Formats: sequence, structure tokens, C-alpha cells
Amino acid sequence: MNSDSDLQIAGDILEVPHLLQPPREHPSTVSEFVGLARSLAADRSRWEHLVRYDATSRWYHRLQTGPGYEVWLLSWVPGQGSGLHDHGPSSGVLTVLQGALTERTGRGTRALGAGAQRVFAPGYAHEVVNDSLEPAVSLHVYHPGLTEMPMHGAHAARCAVAELR
Repeated sequence: MNSDSDLQIAGDILEVPHLLQPPREHPSTVSEFVGLARSLAADRSRWEHLVRYDATSRWYHRLQTGPGYEVWLLSWVPGQGSGLHDHGPSSGVLTVLQGALTERTGRGTRALGAGAQRVFAPGYAHEVVNDSLEPAVSLHVYHPGLTEMPMHGAHAARCAVAELR
């Protein structure tokens, strides 16, 4: 019985470069966006000097853009939070760069230490808070770029009341 191997069927992969995908300049899959976030997180020289801390509101800086995506750098002093929100039509990758954050969803609470990543689809509602005693920094990749951030629950009600005043 003759057993065909992948090498016998396809030939030596090094001899058939036309079968290889060319490297992409910009990410386009969930895996590639996660890889982009990990790569940026590992390269502290790209973001560390940009970080600022603001006691009155979360600080943020758009770090990078590409076709159909954005990368944001955020800092969180102790006690700061996002309020319960979603990201409209955008998917995302949240990566904690330093410190610790807490993510709250309808399913429960999750502690996120440095290096932790969360991937979410459009409409995913969560609240992110710095419950620790130390500042935190996070990286957020949105695809497509973030165009809306609808608030949910009590925070949305407080915002609506504030807008009426």
C-alpha cells in the first residue's frame, strides 16, 4: 500500500513559493490584530514615553492607524473606569501593558494583570476599572476604527440627565 505524504502531494514548500501568502503590511484577521497588540506591548519604546496620567479623566492617545483599524493607548489612575459600554460595530483587542485592570460583564468579573488580553466582537458590553492602588496602562485595537461607544445602564442614565442640564 502506497502512503502519500504532504511532501509527495504538494512538493517541497520551498520549491513552490507561489503557494505562500505574501506577508501583509496591515493586520486583517483576529489573530493578526492580537499579534499586533502583542508586538506593540513588547516594544515599550513605542509607547512608554507617551503615557500620561490624569486624575480627572482617563488619558488616551491614538498610537497607530491603518486601513480600517486604530490602536489606542490609555492610562488609568486608581479608581478610574470606563462605565458599562460597548464599541458599536467595532471588534477589539484589549491588552494590559502595566498594572492591573478589572473587567466587569453580565457574566461576571475578571482580573486582568499585565500581559492579559481580551478579544471582543461588536456589541460586547463591558466595564473596565482600575480597582488597584497603582496606575495602569492598556492598549486597545479596534477594527473597524472606533466610531461610537454607547453607554449602558446607570452610567448612560447619568450622562443623559447631565446632557439635559
